[in-house]
Amino acid sequence: MRYAYLGPQGTFTEAALRSLPDAAGAEHLPYATVPAALDALRRDDVDAAVVALENSVEGSVPTTLDELAMGDPLQIVSEIHLPVSFALLVRPGTDFGDIKTVASHPHAQPQCRRWLAEHIPDAEWRAATSNAEAAQHVADGHYDAALAGSFAAARYGLGILAEDIHDVADAVTRFVELRRPCAPPAPSGTDRTTVAAFIGEDHPGALLEILNEFAMRGINLTLIQSRPTGAGLGSYLFWMDFEGHVEDARVGEALMGLRRVVADVRFLGSYSRADQVRPEIRRGTHDADFTEAAAWLTAIRQGHPEP
Repeated sequence: MRYAYLGPQGTFTEAALRSLPDAAGAEHLPYATVPAALDALRRDDVDAAVVALENSVEGSVPTTLDELAMGDPLQIVSEIHLPVSFALLVRPGTDFGDIKTVASHPHAQPQCRRWLAEHIPDAEWRAATSNAEAAQHVADGHYDAALAGSFAAARYGLGILAEDIHDVADAVTRFVELRRPCAPPAPSGTDRTTVAAFIGEDHPGALLEILNEFAMRGINLTLIQSRPTGAGLGSYLFWMDFEGHVEDARVGEALMGLRRVVADVRFLGSYSRADQVRPEIRRGTHDADFTEAAAWLTAIRQGHPEP
C-alpha cells in the first residue's frame, strides 16, 4: 500500500494515517498540499490518500470539500477522529520574550487565538501549508516559533516551550481515507454517507426540497454546508453527511429522490463512523418496511390487493 498525505513529516494528517489498520508497513508519501495529495491518488501514483475534512472548532476544510465535490471523483472509505492539541515549538534556547513570529496552518491559529494573545501578544502570525512545515521553517530559522503537534519537535530538532495549547478543550479533527471510485465497504450498522448535491438554478424552496427527501425517510443529517461551484454567483452545491449506508433501503430511496430534485448528485462514499454511533431508525423506515411496502404495491398492480 502507498498512502499520500499532507506533509511534510510530522503533521497531524500523518498521525491520523498511522492510526489506520493498513498503514503499518505501508509506504507513506508526503505532499505539499491537499490537492497535490489527491491528484497523486487520481494519477494512480498511490493507492489511497488521507486528508483533513472537518474540525470540531473551525468547521470544514474548504479545500478538501471543493476538491472532492468538483475534482475528478474519489471516494471516502473510512474516517479517523484525532484529538488535536498544539505545542509551541522553538529552537533550543528560545524563550517567550524572543518570539516575534509564530507560524502554523491557517486552521491552527484560530484554535489557539486567545492563548497566543495572552502569552505572546506581540508575535506576528505567519501561515504555512501545514503545521509540520511551520516547524520546519522554525528549524531553518525563518520563524521564531510554530504551533504543531508535540511529536514534530524531535523530527525537526526543536524544543517544546509549551504544550496542550488550545482555546477549546477536547478539539477533534476528522480525517478521511480516500480511494479511487470503488464499491463501498460493507454496511457496519454504524455508517455515514457523504454526497454533494448540485442545485442548478437557485429557486425558492430548493433547500427544503433536499431536506424533505431525508426527513420523510427518517434520515438524520450530521453535516450540511453550502459551497459555491465557481460557475458564477448563485451557483451552489450542498455538501451533506448523513446517517446510514447506501445499501440501506431508506438511504437508497433518499438518494433516488434527491437525484430527481437537484441538477446532479456526486456520491462520495458510505463508510463506518469513527465514533461508532448507531442511527435511531424511525418506525416505517427499516429495510423490512420498504420490502413489505413494495410487495403490497406489486400485489395491487397484479390485481391481488390484500383484503
